[in-house]
Amino acid sequence: MVRDISSDSYQRHLVSLECEISPEQTGMRLDKVAVKLLPDFSRTQITAWIKSGALLVDRLEVTPSFKVMGGQVIAVSARLQETENWHAPQSVAFDIVFEDEHLLVIDKPAGLVVHPGAGNRDHTLVNGLMDFNEQQGGLPRAGLIHRLDKDTSGLLLVARTSRSFKLLTTALKNREIKRRYHAVVEGVLTAGMSIDAAMGRDPKNRTRQKVQESGRPALTHVKVLERFRAHSLIEAHLETGRTHQIRVHLSHMAYPLLGDALYGARSRLPKDPHPQLVKCIQGFNRQALHACNLQFTHPATREWVECCSPRPEDLEILVNLLEQDRDTYVE
Repeated sequence: MVRDISSDSYQRHLVSLECEISPEQTGMRLDKVAVKLLPDFSRTQITAWIKSGALLVDRLEVTPSFKVMGGQVIAVSARLQETENWHAPQSVAFDIVFEDEHLLVIDKPAGLVVHPGAGNRDHTLVNGLMDFNEQQGGLPRAGLIHRLDKDTSGLLLVARTSRSFKLLTTALKNREIKRRYHAVVEGVLTAGMSIDAAMGRDPKNRTRQKVQESGRPALTHVKVLERFRAHSLIEAHLETGRTHQIRVHLSHMAYPLLGDALYGARSRLPKDPHPQLVKCIQGFNRQALHACNLQFTHPATREWVECCSPRPEDLEILVNLLEQDRDTYVE
């Protein structure tokens, strides 16, 4: 658990965090553990903090190769590089599905980066949240409870108070927040399935994740909603929330998401397709993935909350064209 300990956490670019090392991480290098515990910051940034003394272990300066022990506390007191504008309020377009004084549910459009980082210094969802209410800067990750890839659309949960952040992050860890996605995959699934396959970063390509025994546990449940001639519309239910989880798991089972070239999609076409379908598939420039449903217990009222987001226009057009192709095709 990461805890914001800043006495003035509204100061822009200020990072003041604490997190405890788990027993399972005993004997690991500090830099590797810190990257896992502080996923919002790059390995380069974390290593620089260690070397400069901005990142301490039990209040002591150590080296990046220092072997940690469970129960030790990592503390960071530093400022982000000025080029990464975490707390710069900027006008960013997104819809709010649910709002009260405790939390927000955001409907993120495809193409919007969630938070600043290498290659995306500003004009992210975080910057938009700061423009919506600058007090979001007083929370870790501006209150974001989970994330979506840049080109994935749909629902995101955001805390508005420290108590809500703590309770919602705990609920997420305990798998008490239900997240469902719609996706179009290449290939025709004969039935639904559960994919239980550990995942980790691909050592040969740092932008990818891959199924590997040494990775972290990951479980995805898949239900078939519609079958087409060369594709399927599926619903995915996440038990865990690993980076690129749905994309990696479906690709591992030989059903990559349409438009997801990073994980093996090849703009597959059915036999003798209509030119309009060809144009749509070949021009679909993102993974066909949408976070359509979010369910959780409200951290203050304890009421069950369910939010839904309809498929965005590009995905709805794709599904309609696939249905027309299936229903009108004649051998």
